Amino acid sequence: MDPVLKAILLSWDWKFEVIIVLALAGTLYSRGWWQLRQRSSNGARRYRRSIRSRWRLVVPWRLASYWAGLLFVALALLSPIDALGQQLFFMHMVQHLLLIMIAPPLLLIANPLPFLLWGLPASWRRKVGGLFSQALHRDSGFRRWLRTLTQPGIVWMLWVVSLIGWHDPGMYNAALRYEWVHNVEHLSFFIVSMLLWWHLTGAGPRVHKQFGLLGRIGLVMSVVPPNMFTGVVLSFATQGYYSYYESVPRLWGFDVLTDQQLGGVIMWVPGSMMYIIAALILIGRYLSQEDRKPQLPQSEWASEKSVAAPGLKQ
Repeated sequence: MDPVLKAILLSWDWKFEVIIVLALAGTLYSRGWWQLRQRSSNGARRYRRSIRSRWRLVVPWRLASYWAGLLFVALALLSPIDALGQQLFFMHMVQHLLLIMIAPPLLLIANPLPFLLWGLPASWRRKVGGLFSQALHRDSGFRRWLRTLTQPGIVWMLWVVSLIGWHDPGMYNAALRYEWVHNVEHLSFFIVSMLLWWHLTGAGPRVHKQFGLLGRIGLVMSVVPPNMFTGVVLSFATQGYYSYYESVPRLWGFDVLTDQQLGGVIMWVPGSMMYIIAALILIGRYLSQEDRKPQLPQSEWASEKSVAAPGLKQ
C-alpha cells in the first residue's frame, strides 16, 4: 500500500472538543430517553395523561436515529474521511454530505429537546426548563427574535449562500489551508442545515406558525435546484477550480480534474436524492392525511345542484 495512503487511513483525528460534545449529547439523550421510558411504563394513575403523551415520544427508533446522527458526525469530523478530504476533493464532498444531508435529519427526527432536558439532573432540569419556558413564552422578545431570524425564507437563503459561498475557489482554498476557517466552514454547514431540517421535521421547539406538509414539501424541493446547479457546474468543469489540490499528493490515480468532477457528481446525484427522498416521505404523509379525511355524506354531494356545480356551496 502507498505509504501516504496508509498514513491517512490510520489517521483518526481525536479532536477533544468534538468527542466531549458528542459524548455529552449522547449521554444526556440516552438518559432522558430511559427516564421517560421508565415513567411511561410505570402506570401511575395521576400521570396517566402525561404518560400517554410521553409514550408516543419514547420509542426505540428515536434513540437509534439520534445515535446514528451522532455516529455520522463523528465519522465526518474524526475518521480518516477528514484527512482524505485534505487530499481528495470528492472525499471532502462525502464529508459535507454527512454534515449537511445525513446527520441533521437523523438527529432532528429523534425530537431531541425533551430527551436532552430529561437527561439533566433534576435540579438542573428545573432550572433549564424554567429558562426555556421564559425564553420561548408566547410574549417573550427572544421568541419573537428567534421566529423572525429563522423564518423558512431566511433559512433557505442562508443555506444557499452557505452552500455556494463555501464552494467559491477562494473560500474553499482558505478552508483547506487554515484549520480555523475549515472549522467555521463545517460549523456553518451544520448549523444552517440543522435549521433547515428543523423546519422539515417539525422537531421542537415549535416557535413558528403551523408549517403544513405542503409548505415543507415546497421548502425541501426548493433546495434541490441550487444543490444540483453546484454539482453540475463541478461535474462538467473543464479545468480544476481549487489550486490547493494541485499542491498535494494525488491518491488512487485521480488527477485534479477527475477528482473534482467525481465530487460534483456526488453533490449532484446522492446529495440531491437526499432531499427528493425527504420530499417523497412528506408527500406520502400528506396523501395519508387526505385518505383519513371523513367522507362527505351522500346528501351533500349527490344533490342535483352539487352534481351540476361540484365544489360550490349551495
